[in-house]
Amino acid sequence: MLGENISQTAQFLQSGSADIGVIALSLALTDPMKSSGSYWEIPIDSYPTIEQGAVLLTQARRAGHLAVAREFLDALRSTAGRAILQRYGFSLPSSGARD
Repeated sequence: MLGENISQTAQFLQSGSADIGVIALSLALTDPMKSSGSYWEIPIDSYPTIEQGAVLLTQARRAGHLAVAREFLDALRSTAGRAILQRYGFSLPSSGARD
């Protein structure tokens, strides 16, 4: 059985349709998934790093949402935001983001 996406794979695991699966650590660490079974982290040196980033799009200004977009980015950069990201298995850069 092969899930079409990570959400479907997680549903297979939660429902018992699959005994084992590969999903994102951030998903495995959610309360519903943790209560469904156990997880094992694939060693980080076993695969290439997936670097992710956040950007403010010029469309935010055009749509009148620049202030909210900046608040969201500031929340990600904050101590609380970084703690949430770490809790769900994301590695963080040593410095803040570039403006």
